[in-house]
Amino acid sequence: MAPTWGPGMVSVVGPMGLLVVLLVGGCAAEEPPRFIKEPKDQIGVSGGVASFVCQATGDPKPRVTWNKKGKKVNSQRFETIEFDESAGAVLRIQPLRTPRDENVYECVAQNSVGEITVHAKLTVLREDQLPSGFPNIDMGPQLKVVERTRTATMLCAASGNPDPEITWFKDFLPVDPSASNGRIKQLRSGALQIESSEETDQGKYECVATNSAGVRYSSPANLYVRELREVRRVAPRFSILPVSHEIMPGGNVNITCVAVGSPMPYVKWMQGAEDLTPEDDMPVGRNVLELTDVKDSANYTCVAMSSLGVIEAVAQITVKSLPKAPGTPVVTENTATSITITWDSGNPDPVSYYVIEYKSKSQDGPYQIKEDITTTRYSIGGLSPNSEYEIWVSAVNSIGQGPPSESVVTRTGEQAPASAPRNVQARMLSATTMIVQWEEPVEPNGLIRGYRVYYTMEPEHPVGNWQKHNVDDSLLTTVGSLLEDETYTVRVLAFTSVGDGPLSDPIQVKTQQGVPGQPMNLRAEARSETSITLSWSPPRQESIIKYELLFREGDHGREVGRTFDPTTSYVVEDLKPNTEYAFRLAARSPQGLGAFTPVVRQRTLQSISPKNFKVKMIMKTSVLLSWEFPDNYNSPTPYKIQYNGLTLDVDGRTTKKLITHLKPHTFYNFVLTNRGSSLGGLQQTVTAWTAFNLLNGKPSVAPKPDADGFIMVYLPDGQSPVPVQSYFIVMVPLRKSRGGQFLTPLGSPEDMDLEELIQDISRLQRRSLRHSRQLEVPRPYIAARFSVLPPTFHPGDQKQYGGFDNRGLEPGHRYVLFVLAVLQKSEPTFAASPFSDPFQLDNPDPQPIVDGEEGLIWVIGPVLAVVFIICIVIAILLYKNKPDSKRKDSEPRTKCLLNNADLAPHHPKDPVEMRRINFQTPGMLSHPPIPIADMAEHTERLKANDSLKLSQEYESIDPGQQFTWEHSNLEVNKPKNRYANVIAYDHSRVILQPIEGIVGSDYINANYVDGYRRQNAYIATQGPLPETFGDFWRMVWEQRSATIVMMTRLEEKSRIKCDQYWPNRGTETYGFIQVTLLDTIELATFCVRTFSLHKNGSSEKREVRQFQFTAWPDHGVPEYPTPFLAFLRRVKTCNPPDAGPIVVHCSAGVGRTGCFIVIDAMLERIKPEKTVDVYGHVTLMRSQRNYMVQTEDQYSFIHEALLEAVGCGNTEVPARSLYAYIQKLAQVEPGEHVTGMELEFKRLANSKAHTSRFISANLPCNKFKNRLVNIMPYESTRVCLQPIRGVEGSDYINASFIDGYRQQKAYIATQGPLAETTEDFWRMLWENNSTIVVMLTKLREMGREKCHQYWPAERSARYQYFVVDPMAEYNMPQYILREFKVTDARDGQSRTVRQFQFTDWPEQGVPKSGEGFIDFIGQVHKTKEQFGQDGPISVHCSAGVGRTGVFITLSIVLERMRYEGVVDIFQTVKMLRTQRPAMVQTEDEYQFCYQAALEYLGSFDHYAT
Repeated sequence: MAPTWGPGMVSVVGPMGLLVVLLVGGCAAEEPPRFIKEPKDQIGVSGGVASFVCQATGDPKPRVTWNKKGKKVNSQRFETIEFDESAGAVLRIQPLRTPRDENVYECVAQNSVGEITVHAKLTVLREDQLPSGFPNIDMGPQLKVVERTRTATMLCAASGNPDPEITWFKDFLPVDPSASNGRIKQLRSGALQIESSEETDQGKYECVATNSAGVRYSSPANLYVRELREVRRVAPRFSILPVSHEIMPGGNVNITCVAVGSPMPYVKWMQGAEDLTPEDDMPVGRNVLELTDVKDSANYTCVAMSSLGVIEAVAQITVKSLPKAPGTPVVTENTATSITITWDSGNPDPVSYYVIEYKSKSQDGPYQIKEDITTTRYSIGGLSPNSEYEIWVSAVNSIGQGPPSESVVTRTGEQAPASAPRNVQARMLSATTMIVQWEEPVEPNGLIRGYRVYYTMEPEHPVGNWQKHNVDDSLLTTVGSLLEDETYTVRVLAFTSVGDGPLSDPIQVKTQQGVPGQPMNLRAEARSETSITLSWSPPRQESIIKYELLFREGDHGREVGRTFDPTTSYVVEDLKPNTEYAFRLAARSPQGLGAFTPVVRQRTLQSISPKNFKVKMIMKTSVLLSWEFPDNYNSPTPYKIQYNGLTLDVDGRTTKKLITHLKPHTFYNFVLTNRGSSLGGLQQTVTAWTAFNLLNGKPSVAPKPDADGFIMVYLPDGQSPVPVQSYFIVMVPLRKSRGGQFLTPLGSPEDMDLEELIQDISRLQRRSLRHSRQLEVPRPYIAARFSVLPPTFHPGDQKQYGGFDNRGLEPGHRYVLFVLAVLQKSEPTFAASPFSDPFQLDNPDPQPIVDGEEGLIWVIGPVLAVVFIICIVIAILLYKNKPDSKRKDSEPRTKCLLNNADLAPHHPKDPVEMRRINFQTPGMLSHPPIPIADMAEHTERLKANDSLKLSQEYESIDPGQQFTWEHSNLEVNKPKNRYANVIAYDHSRVILQPIEGIVGSDYINANYVDGYRRQNAYIATQGPLPETFGDFWRMVWEQRSATIVMMTRLEEKSRIKCDQYWPNRGTETYGFIQVTLLDTIELATFCVRTFSLHKNGSSEKREVRQFQFTAWPDHGVPEYPTPFLAFLRRVKTCNPPDAGPIVVHCSAGVGRTGCFIVIDAMLERIKPEKTVDVYGHVTLMRSQRNYMVQTEDQYSFIHEALLEAVGCGNTEVPARSLYAYIQKLAQVEPGEHVTGMELEFKRLANSKAHTSRFISANLPCNKFKNRLVNIMPYESTRVCLQPIRGVEGSDYINASFIDGYRQQKAYIATQGPLAETTEDFWRMLWENNSTIVVMLTKLREMGREKCHQYWPAERSARYQYFVVDPMAEYNMPQYILREFKVTDARDGQSRTVRQFQFTDWPEQGVPKSGEGFIDFIGQVHKTKEQFGQDGPISVHCSAGVGRTGVFITLSIVLERMRYEGVVDIFQTVKMLRTQRPAMVQTEDEYQFCYQAALEYLGSFDHYAT
């Protein structure tokens, strides 16, 4: 309360007192807040902007804040801009969203005295809901640069009903002209005029139109205020010179000419002496000449003139036309297989290349075409000798192919015949004269000048020693003066003027008048296991009464004869199966027997009757039968098993069958018949009595665990009418269904094939049993053996019963058990109880498991280790005592690893399994193989809690460093090691063949590493050093390797990782090996080089391919495994099956090398085993080379890669099978109710991007730059702009780099620019040197903006630093091509940017046919090749993922199809989605990619067949 002043006090107030009074009075002036600007209700438009302005006064100065429903506003699209020291605040919402932004917003003003609130309501309408009078901005402000002190005018015009009022915002705050002392005025037109402009006027201006229907904001425009320049007079100069153009006949073109100076010059156009610009309408500074329907080439001159001078510049407009026909070709040289021609170009203008067409006049075939000929002389090769050809030449330029020249007709030269005379026959005219006949050779290769007949009675002598008889070009001759009753051998050849052709096959003839000639063309064909069919052509003009056939078994059997009446075929019966026979045939006439044919050999078919049909196992209600086949037999022809009037079909490739549903203690007779045998079926019979009916009771599980917490099972009565040898308790872990439910077994244990279990019983070796449980989880196992069956049993009590482990139950697994009795009978006879009910461990306590299992391991482990070390020592001693020559040939491996192979029950061939049986580490025991069905869950478990389990698992892998490396440590070998600590173990090192007299010449830092079921499948080695290049290539040669895998770049992080051990071009010699580079293919993520190897002193040449993976990052591991898996598939496809080990290296040859080997081996393992064993394989590798799989990241990457490979399967299809593959995808998958195509597309969505992958895109300063909230670029692949100092987020644009087929970052995928991001878009094009833009949308579709028009249509426009000039626009059937000249105003540099806008994409769905889109893709890439800078092609639709994804996918797929002949749409899209989310957004688009690929294929004849 203000104090009252008494009159008496006034008198005593001195100067000090006055101050007191004033201070007290000041306190009294405190006042609560009061609004001086209140926000008004607004109606905005969806996608637009709304701003509420609120300002208050009071004492002390209040603080103004904005609330929504009582809470402070907080969203990416809401921004509060404070002014007047926080006493004012603008709430700006952009872009508006309906209905979620419709609300009442509260402005709160608060000081120490009080608080007041005012409300404003926001309504947001969609474009289609706007009332007819809603304001529209007809002309918004444009970017402006003004000199300080000059006047700047920002234009704005708006319409609406009622007429809207125009206000202005600068940098999101309202502009108040009244506060500027008249310097800033708003004109009646709505424009904002700023006089005497100052630097503070610089900023972003928006004009706002408001009426009762609503509010609309213009796009923002920047005003730049720069320092005043002195006025000076400048002569005219061209700032944009006119550009010359090449156009099609009848085309249109605009030529722009811009000149500057002070005063500004006038600009006009002239053609010759004719003025094209009217004198009274001459523009200043800029003049665009528009030419339409141009027919002829001409020069146009731009003239710029001012009081300070006149300048000229010329633009040449060239009208393209097809090239003229070249001159008639002239033949300069003929050989037998080639014709060389020259011709006159006939064209004054440049020609791109020539095309030669030619065809043989004698054969009706297509024209042959040779293209891309760049000289006027050419040799056509591969022609047929002595043939007439007609040849034409035509020229091709950038428009197309011109008319052909006149043709020239010429004939190739002759050659010696390429084939012998046909159907040679001989018969006797008299006892001493024979007549020989034949037909012309198939390939005479010229004019046949004659024939030569050779004949002899001693055919074993060289043909040169035979008698010969020349014939002119007749086709028969007689040869006289022969000896009677002899057999002559006759052969005939043809000759041309060049030389002799080959001799015909020999025929025999008997010199006996009237005897027939030889039968011709004798052929033999196996008909069955016991019969062969012979066929032949009879001799000419003979009276044949019989044929005589002689045949024998093999070469040394007794010859058997058969005689039969005249015919042309004969079946020889009653032969032995799978046996070779030799046949010869002669014809008989009344005068005697003619000559026999040469011997013809043929083998009868293999006998396919199985052997050893026997009863393998007998049970109460089932019998297991088995049989055997010969080793190399493989036929799917089915067999029949018959018993008791029933018949079963059995696949011809199986060797056993379980017959079920039999009766106990019953006699059965089983007959095996092989169907399809020519003898009507061979039969074999066995008999069996099924077992007695015992163990009928079902084992029952007690409802509660016993006192020790163990599950208790009551066993059935084991009484038996026959003696029982043993009772076994069999545990059966239950499998899970896809939905994660446990599957209870159907039927009875007697219906299971228990053979493997029975083998376990007979083996009784605990180690094997422990091994068998590791494989193919889950499998039944034996937990106990009793001679008398006890009444109860505790599964999982970890004790031993009769030599079997009753091992702990796995937590979370469910089991059933049954009792199996072995009866004392002569045949293997068993009886099984029914299955128990399922049971599982409820509260698993893992402690006892560790005690029991691991305790055993710590006993066995050291024993095994000692045995292992003794083996190695013995192996090394044996090796050292072996003579050198033998040592070379020996397999340089410790054979001790394999000497227990007979124990392996599963895959004795697989080194990892061998290790699991014989040298299992403690870690391997607790990390069994993982079924692929559990792979995803397993990997998730490993990665939970920041990959805690993964770290523990990786750390527990045996480092395997207990081996010697003496050779690596020899002084002479130390320089050959790239890293001192990465060595080659002695027992597994690759031993080179020593070079005489050179110590250590057998050493290279490389070790053999085993693969899946294959020893020494790989060689892991370091990146070669200059001093080891020779050793490296020697190793590749000696090991007969065909593939080198290089997992590093030569240099990474400025360090040399590997030296270049191959030639850049041509041939280099490394030591004894010559290496020639044949071919290099560089793709986006890897490179394939093909070399030819030749060893000095050897005649052999070999081809070796090197695959270099270039996408492994300098740090860590690849973000996604997709590119690596594609690389691995390519390596596997190209490695020949009979090649030596694959040589794998990185820098040290342990980390990335280990990853490659494990992933490859596991993918091989998955096919047959359906499990992976990463832990086991890494353990094995580390016993062969140190440090294999070097980091935890790499171990994690291996799991990622395998998970993806399992999840995605193989979707690569040879191009020729694409149609069939698409047909298959179109069908509904069994049990799925959706097509394969839908499933494949859904599989793509399985890998979702983690939010941590979007960083810049989520910053508040960048959010408004994203067209859609959910489509943003990943941080790792986003296009970063050069930041503008002081502007937060100026490095951000919603755009991602995408790799092409051959090139990294070949494309930029981006959204259709927004009004606010147009400047950034041009900045991106400029900074990345991207001169081609592909636009796949219209500006508006379905009534919505899809893309802002980011280019100027009529006259040049400025976007921040860049002036964009429209130069030309071509309207094509499916697209519009626009050409722009872009100039950087900072330094005057300019470039041409071409924009291709595809106009045929429908607003909904996808194009009906892919043909137009494929042509469009081709056109874009052709233009890139023709004009392309090195920069990427920028592609956008609206969000930059759907149609953009289709464009890039097809670009990659079609190029790959051309080069590799394979298609993989799924993996291509998957790869794109690792670089930008949601690429190829809809299933329609995905299907369209397949359809377009198929249409593209149809355009290639060689694939379509």
